[in-house]
Amino acid sequence: MKNIFKYIFICIATFLLVNCAIKKNTLPPNVAIDDTPKKVKTTTNEKFIDQSRADFNLFEDTKPERKWVDSIYSNMTFDEKLGQLFMIAGYSNRDSIHFNAVDKLVKEYKVGGIIFFQGGPVRQANLTNRFQAKAKTPLFIGNDAEWGLSMRLDSTYSYPWNMTLGAVQDLKLIEQMGTQMAQETKRMGIHFNFAPVIDINTNPRNPIIGSRSFGEDKLKVTERAIALMKGVQNEGIFSTGKHFPGHGDTETDSHQTLPIIKFSKERLEDVEFYPYKKMFDLGLASVMVAHLNVPSLETRENYPSSISYNIVTNVLKKELGFKGLIFTDALNMKGASNFKKPGEIDLEAFLAGNDILLFAEDVPTAMEKFRQAYNDTLITPERLEYSVKKILKYKYKAGLNHYKPINTENLYADLNKPINNSLQYKLYESAITVLKNKDSILPIKDLTRSKIAYVKIGDNPDNTFLLTLKKYAEVTEVSHFDLDSLNVELKKYNTVIIGLHKSDKLWRKYEFTEKEQLWVQKIAENNNVILDVFAKPYVMLPVKSFDDIEGLVLTYQNNEIAQNVSAELIFGAIEAKGKIPVTINNFFIQGDGLSTKKINRLGFSTPENVGMNSEILSNIEGVAYKAILGKMTPGIQVLVARKGKVVYQKSFGYHTYKKEVKVKNSDIYDVASLTKIIATLPNIMQEYDAGKINLDTNLGKMVPQTIGTDKDSIKLKDLLSHYARLKAWIPFYKSTLDSSKMPLKKFYQKSYSDNFKLQVSENLFLRNDYNDTILKTIVNSKLNDKKEYVYSDFTFILLKEYLERENKKTLDKLSEENFFSKLGMNNTMYNPLQKFDMSVIPPTEIDNYFRHTTIQGYVHDMAAAMQGGVAGHAGLFSNSMDIAKMMQLYLNKGNYGGIQYFSEKTFNDFNTCYFCAEGNRRALGFDKPDLNKQNPVSASSFGHTGFTGIMTWADPETEIIYVFMSNRTFPDANATNQLSKQNIREDIQKIIQQSIIKE
Repeated sequence: MKNIFKYIFICIATFLLVNCAIKKNTLPPNVAIDDTPKKVKTTTNEKFIDQSRADFNLFEDTKPERKWVDSIYSNMTFDEKLGQLFMIAGYSNRDSIHFNAVDKLVKEYKVGGIIFFQGGPVRQANLTNRFQAKAKTPLFIGNDAEWGLSMRLDSTYSYPWNMTLGAVQDLKLIEQMGTQMAQETKRMGIHFNFAPVIDINTNPRNPIIGSRSFGEDKLKVTERAIALMKGVQNEGIFSTGKHFPGHGDTETDSHQTLPIIKFSKERLEDVEFYPYKKMFDLGLASVMVAHLNVPSLETRENYPSSISYNIVTNVLKKELGFKGLIFTDALNMKGASNFKKPGEIDLEAFLAGNDILLFAEDVPTAMEKFRQAYNDTLITPERLEYSVKKILKYKYKAGLNHYKPINTENLYADLNKPINNSLQYKLYESAITVLKNKDSILPIKDLTRSKIAYVKIGDNPDNTFLLTLKKYAEVTEVSHFDLDSLNVELKKYNTVIIGLHKSDKLWRKYEFTEKEQLWVQKIAENNNVILDVFAKPYVMLPVKSFDDIEGLVLTYQNNEIAQNVSAELIFGAIEAKGKIPVTINNFFIQGDGLSTKKINRLGFSTPENVGMNSEILSNIEGVAYKAILGKMTPGIQVLVARKGKVVYQKSFGYHTYKKEVKVKNSDIYDVASLTKIIATLPNIMQEYDAGKINLDTNLGKMVPQTIGTDKDSIKLKDLLSHYARLKAWIPFYKSTLDSSKMPLKKFYQKSYSDNFKLQVSENLFLRNDYNDTILKTIVNSKLNDKKEYVYSDFTFILLKEYLERENKKTLDKLSEENFFSKLGMNNTMYNPLQKFDMSVIPPTEIDNYFRHTTIQGYVHDMAAAMQGGVAGHAGLFSNSMDIAKMMQLYLNKGNYGGIQYFSEKTFNDFNTCYFCAEGNRRALGFDKPDLNKQNPVSASSFGHTGFTGIMTWADPETEIIYVFMSNRTFPDANATNQLSKQNIREDIQKIIQQSIIKE
């Protein structure tokens, strides 16, 4: 009996199998069916999808997933199933007519998803919530975010283009970019990022791919595409590889027409398919099929690949074994819409094997076509179930089984986090490529001999590049409408930096015009030129020769961070690491890129890149404005650097309380007593380093005028520690005034002459011999009875005498030659009006007791003014950037820009507190932390303050430099120092310390 039942069962099963086979054979040849092999997998040791971090497991079903999918599917009507196949277009920058039309398609036609285009993040989030609320089955939300949400949305972050990433050799950075992009995408309620573009751009004339590609080498394109995919998909966002079967060698744009790919199938399998095959093995979620004419894969003439059964089903699904979701490219594109009408093209795409029909233009018509095709058995129940259930599975994997609306609170901040800029700096530091470096012109090393001009070529902004160049050296922008006149002007310089600045909008068409090429060529023929190209590599294709260009830098894009980093490279703050991802004629081949030497000059970055919290640092602004609103100072500059990188540089307020001139980072302030450690002290340290003096050297040996006096035996160590019993100061100016506090004519006159050369203010000149009187007064002054710490200007007035006698040069020239010119401190000098306009120098006082004028551009300190503005204790003018350079030299223990100015031992000797046990906190010349207070900085830290409202501090343990500049003495220097009383500078220093991220 059992055998009879067994026989009957076999017969029935055989009948069913044969019947199904006959049924399948009756279908038209170009109808896709679900006969994809269930397990098509290439063995690999690589694992780019870290399942421990992923929010989904791409292809393996789970029991809860199957249960949810089956439940949703079984309760769907036929039309609801059809609706899942369509992803319609949405725009958050349109009006209510558009929004209502989308509402209708969602509510009545049950479309499965929306691809958003132009608009803004909050508007799009609100619309997403609106449309999702109307959807019976939660919608897929898709977005083209190849370089971030900014590809479609305003007020969002723009990451580098793929071509720029093609130059990056550190794939972990690209993965991190994918991670951050995915986090922003997820925050917007988006499930699909239609990226990466994995087209291999072998045609430099490609009008639509170009910089959207990682380059022309299949291996390098694949590596970068996998890295980006890994970052995206590990955050639970689906990546979409595009544009299959390969859009990299086209000469037309599929948005406008149907491009042709003339390669053989063998070539396509070897090159264009390569990244797809590797990414399929590693879990790529979806593929977008392009509208291309590929005769080697589709024999029908001018038949778009997106609706080709052979390409979508036979090649992509069967031969390549792809199991993920398949999207058409947008069906409104001319490459498809020119072939068939809306509705018809949708049906053809589905029959070819696509799962989701992107940018369907006429859903009602399309659904009617689908119904007819179903009735005519062109579409089988199994085919419909195959795609719809696959879509539902992905919706489950995306978490749409527990859909939650987007919270729009803090949305803008969440999409524009400080870490974005941090990564951007790292990416450009890795991408920027040096293609020529004749005679090692890069980096520019000798700032003393370099006379640098800058010429801008192109029609896009260059502000940040030029400003950053000027932070390193004296760079003069030279421009002229006439080429010959320009070259005449450039004869004054020995190095010319040319910036080629083109639009940073990828879609904008631009070129290196013939006129621009001619100008670069003629400038290069007559000068040592560094050409920096802020544009895609292909812009260089028309150039006939690079022979006359000494240095060639390819920066790829023209944004602020790119410009900043490129200037860093030119001056050696970073090394060159990038490799060009495409070939430029016979000049440069893919993979070319020279390395350059990094020299320890200050660079620029973000707080997070040096272990600091930018949100905490932002609290500096509140303290600064507290000071300004409290009229403690009209304006402020603040700079913070760590680990050799400036990470915070801002200016606040105005030059005066009239609020007429805003403070800029480049403005120069009277730094008062900072002169001691910026000008005099480093020169003394060089003397010490050379063995000319030591800590026990007597003052009598250094300043002969003190021989035989009570100051003769003062040792250098005591002198620099303010422990030499010298008086704090003497108001020398008072003895030169009459009873009404006006300058006496025997000492002053209102105009310059041979005997009155010492200018103390705009219209006041002092007798030449009065400096001798100042020195004599100091020498004859009585020492204090008690040996204790007394801060005295006399120390540095006397040391100036020593330095000038020993070197036979004035202190201003000595400082310029030994330090300022070499360090690139081109905004630091005595008597700044000899070089700078008064408009860049905030005033320090309205003087009504000595000079009876507004003090602006002349040193505030009276004794320094009476020495012609050049003194050892005061007189220097500078800005925060220049002060930071000297402080970095100290942190580097005597080295900066590859030059050793004095030995590490010398710095350590001078940064030692020799009398701390006696209650004197001072090191040699440097101020140190207060011994009687709990300090936020380490005991090894050092710095100085200035009477005009200045402070700088450096901490070797945290590698932090802090510079605070102000003109708190304006308008009344004799008013109570509220800046000090309110601890403004100290409070900012505390914020800086608090911002350090504990490792």
